[in-house]
Amino acid sequence: MVSRGQDDWVPDACTLPIAEQPTRVAEFDRFFAESVCGMARPTPTRLDLHVAAAAEAAALDLAARESPCCSFFTFDFDTTGTGLVMRVGVPAAYVEVLDAFAARVEASIEDRR
Repeated sequence: MVSRGQDDWVPDACTLPIAEQPTRVAEFDRFFAESVCGMARPTPTRLDLHVAAAAEAAALDLAARESPCCSFFTFDFDTTGTGLVMRVGVPAAYVEVLDAFAARVEASIEDRR
């Protein structure tokens, strides 16, 4: 399902023009590296990202721009006692995409340690 290389989580179903995809991937990678404090995977089809409070606007912006081109993603936000949680969901057919997405988040978090 993920088509352009083992480090690339952009599936064929993405309608973002190919020329713009590297820029969007870089935006997500920067967001993961600078703003995601932790993650949890409560189900195979959902990933919860714990986001720094100062990055709420960036999280909302990325989700709003990603939703139209990758309509299989769902993005929900919740404020908890520990901060903002960005819930990323996919249908079961796209679990491999979420796996690759989660691997990028995890790598970004590990790089900071």
